[in-house]
Amino acid sequence: MAGLIHPTAQVDAAALLDSSVRVGAGAVIRAGVEIGADTEVGAQAQIQGLTRIGPENVIFPMACVGFDPQDLKYEGEESWLEIGARNSIREFSTLNRGTAFGGGTTRIGNDNLFMAYTHVGHDSQVGSRCVFSNAATLAGHVAVGDDVTISAFCSVHQFCRVGRHAYIGGYSVITKDALPFAQTTGQKPQCYGVNSVGLERKGFSKEQIRAISDAFRVLLRSGKNTSQALEALEQEDDMSAEVQDLVDFVSSSERGVIRAQRRGNRGAGEAASD
Repeated sequence: MAGLIHPTAQVDAAALLDSSVRVGAGAVIRAGVEIGADTEVGAQAQIQGLTRIGPENVIFPMACVGFDPQDLKYEGEESWLEIGARNSIREFSTLNRGTAFGGGTTRIGNDNLFMAYTHVGHDSQVGSRCVFSNAATLAGHVAVGDDVTISAFCSVHQFCRVGRHAYIGGYSVITKDALPFAQTTGQKPQCYGVNSVGLERKGFSKEQIRAISDAFRVLLRSGKNTSQALEALEQEDDMSAEVQDLVDFVSSSERGVIRAQRRGNRGAGEAASD
């Protein structure tokens, strides 16, 4: 074990590291941290708090993992950060623990890429196989589904959700729920329809993509309001699993979902959301 920890690293005796964990020069790992097999902690990275990290993760130099939540309501209560397996956490990323108000735990799944300067705020829940491009930011209490791409310099507002297989374009400001399977982009965001290229790359069949596209036309382009569109979709026979996911996502939205621009009654670039 000692041979895998650089002599200038500071690893608290109360931290639990698998014997295969590698720790770089100047890294700091505090009490309460648990790190699984074959994880690598880069030079000057810092990990603290009640943070559980699974196997085969790579934490790059200068990343800050498991620090206190950036929330004025936080009063030092016990809270956690849980990270799965095979995640890549690049330079200067910040992943914060949860708060008592938000359930106490920030969770991150498996096989995610967090590029440099990304931020995962307190109590956020991130799925698996997601890509966060440089400086993508989640405020507290955000839920991100599996297979999501959040492009560079995006921000997601507190309590928003990003549905699975969604693509969020660069510099977007997400203040309502971003639909699954869709492309959503803009500082005043709007939905640009199905993320068909991304779905093809993930192995979706033409039939699955066609069913999703048909459902989006009902939801976004039929002239129906959200309730009417959902009712129409629910009356269809042989609803696919993906369309059911879309219906469930919209039905359970508390902040409303980002929809397409309504033609003819919005200014250029202005989004319709409900």
